Amino acid sequence: MRPLRPQARVPRGLLSALIATLAVVASLVTATAPAQAKAQTQADTTLCEPFGTTTIQGRYVVQNNRWGSSATQCVTATDTGFRVSQADGSVPTNGAPKSYPSVFNGCHYTTCSPGTKLPARLDTVSRAPSGISYGYVADAVYNASYDIWLDPTPRTDGVNRTEIMIWFNKVGPIQPIGSPVGTATVGGKSWQLWTGSNGANDVLSFVAPSAITDWNFDVMDFVRATVNRGLAEDDWYLTSVQAGFEPWQNGAGLTVKSFSSDVETGSGPGEPDPDPGDPAGACKVTYATNVWQSGFTADVAVTNTGQAPVDGWRLAFTLPSGQRVTQAWNASVSPSTGAVTATGLGHNARIAPGGTQTFGFQGTHGGAFAEPAGFSLNGTACTTA
Repeated sequence: MRPLRPQARVPRGLLSALIATLAVVASLVTATAPAQAKAQTQADTTLCEPFGTTTIQGRYVVQNNRWGSSATQCVTATDTGFRVSQADGSVPTNGAPKSYPSVFNGCHYTTCSPGTKLPARLDTVSRAPSGISYGYVADAVYNASYDIWLDPTPRTDGVNRTEIMIWFNKVGPIQPIGSPVGTATVGGKSWQLWTGSNGANDVLSFVAPSAITDWNFDVMDFVRATVNRGLAEDDWYLTSVQAGFEPWQNGAGLTVKSFSSDVETGSGPGEPDPDPGDPAGACKVTYATNVWQSGFTADVAVTNTGQAPVDGWRLAFTLPSGQRVTQAWNASVSPSTGAVTATGLGHNARIAPGGTQTFGFQGTHGGAFAEPAGFSLNGTACTTA
């Protein structure tokens, strides 16, 4: 039998140092792993409810928006966008898609993104810069669609009059609503144009001849092209911009890697530029509450103390920790916790000079109850009464 090789001896001092080093490494791994897991849990939120939503970056809303199928669809919101993590089922390619998972700035079916400047009247918008980065898959039938919604009123509660669709990519035997009407150059790119109606609104589609994965552009270039074609007017409102996918078959792995959207507004026709010291944008808020052990109601009055009307009013404030909105009336309030925005509905979207609009909501709370510390109306700080 072959003799065993004798083991080498390790000097006692070196052995002690090695043991100490291994202990430090082990403690770092133990401390880091839970922290990394916690960060991952906090960063990613998965939505499987058909119309589930969540907020990212404190300013955009990710929506699952599974409206055309009963098959399961889940989206996972990330720090900068979202990915479709599950997309079961399929629908015929000669009809409507099964969903529109997307991320948006603005207001969509009573849900408004925090602090949004939308709705905004078109003739007051100078620029609406946006950036999008898509991740595509091959084993699905879908389009990558950027949607722009326009309406004659600053509505926040339903379907708008005109929908602009920018098809960044399409895979499979699908086509836009309506019929082709030629080509156009918008934003320095060439597009195939389609027009039609889905029965609820007019649709103007700009279809890229080949896939676009990343682009920074001005949304108003497409809005102005739509106005020029007679499908909108300068006194209409931009209500939301949305970036996502319309899948017909499968779709897992489709990703909005990043999304950004802003709206830069100026003066309307014949209106002077507002002076920072001018009280024209000033406002006053009265916040009255009824509080019990685990719940409360808030009745809010927003008064325009300025000299010009406020169209499409949005009141932003931050709920103290532990408070959650469960229902609201006379306004949409979203998200339900943290930095929220209350947005007027179609019937009360304007506050005349010296006028007041009221709304309210019910919520839950934990621990000692407190009121929001400050309010701002369309970006202007308000006084409280």
